Amino acid sequence: MNRAAPAGHVAQNNFTVHTRGRGFSEITSKVAELVSASGVQTGIAHIFTSHTSCSLLISENADPAVRTDLERWFARAVPDGDRIFEHDAEGPDDMPAHVRAILTGVSLTIPVHGGKPQLGTWQGIYLWEHRVDPHQRKVTVTVFGH
Repeated sequence: MNRAAPAGHVAQNNFTVHTRGRGFSEITSKVAELVSASGVQTGIAHIFTSHTSCSLLISENADPAVRTDLERWFARAVPDGDRIFEHDAEGPDDMPAHVRAILTGVSLTIPVHGGKPQLGTWQGIYLWEHRVDPHQRKVTVTVFGH
């Protein structure tokens, strides 16, 4: 006899990240707090930002030089004011910010076990602001599971 799996649980919350301009804001503890509050013990956490000029990523959280090196590499790969870009409605960092967000992504999916996001020892969750000026960025965390 096949038995249906018990119905799962879904919880969704939003929070705002106030960036200081281009750079990284660690959001690991906020995501962990929302996962814990969801009541889900085993499942998936989906993290999403509804913006086109910032991104989400998992990166090493022990050595800040990793994030400095990422920023330095992207400054070479997608420089502000590059003449190949037509779209510059909001300034020379406008289109480069969009390219950076497309390359790095606006969502993450992380397994949940024991009511916690299952990150590696040296992993942290970051919102990466790609614009030069400060912004307020909305992040949505949806947790599915049992």
